[in-house]
Amino acid sequence: MFAVMKTGGKQYKVQAGDRLRVEKLAAEAGETVQFNEILMLGGESATVGVPLVSGAAVQALVVDQVKGEKLIHFVKRRRKHSSKRKKGHRQQLTLIEVTEVLEKGAEKSGVKAAMGAGSAVATDAPAAPAKKAAPKKAAKAEAAEEAPKPKKAKAAKAEAPAAAPAAGGDDLKALSGVGPALEKKLHAAGVTTFAQIAAWSDADVAEMDEKLSFKGRIEREGWIEQAKKLAEG
Repeated sequence: MFAVMKTGGKQYKVQAGDRLRVEKLAAEAGETVQFNEILMLGGESATVGVPLVSGAAVQALVVDQVKGEKLIHFVKRRRKHSSKRKKGHRQQLTLIEVTEVLEKGAEKSGVKAAMGAGSAVATDAPAAPAKKAAPKKAAKAEAAEEAPKPKKAKAAKAEAPAAAPAAGGDDLKALSGVGPALEKKLHAAGVTTFAQIAAWSDADVAEMDEKLSFKGRIEREGWIEQAKKLAEG
């Protein structure tokens, strides 16, 4: 009788007396292990699992822990800055000898189930306890959620109303080329009405031009003529 068993992600066709190397098992030399993933049993009549054959197993004796043949891994990159790397590897394996193929009663045999070395470590390792959140951090997080969020400075500036003209003065921005910045300069110089600008003499124009660095803007924009019309209403 033969069996097709699965271990270490591979399938093997075995029968009593066979020796083979499988992916490393968590067992020592001299121990008996049992493979419970049986995909098929063969003999006088074949039994195919769906996907496993219920109650079937393969028992084997662990002969030794060995290493596979050395494999060379070589990589070379043909580029301007070429590089190459050479690594050797020998796979960890377990040498076993099949002692018996069971058609039924595998769950009652009492033989240790064959397990991969990696899965055994993962099974035996205790689960790490979940970390509790520090009470101080939780309290700070709750306080931050409850506290009202301050308005952004830009939003506050956008909501602020436009500056009103000086008390008793005119809106000097009605003059050509005068914006908020120039209006502030004129207010700082004591000029708040159209009547004042309309009464400027050549000497006044030269003085304001030099004092506020207008660079001939008063004459170029015709502020005096515009101020006279605006003053008359």
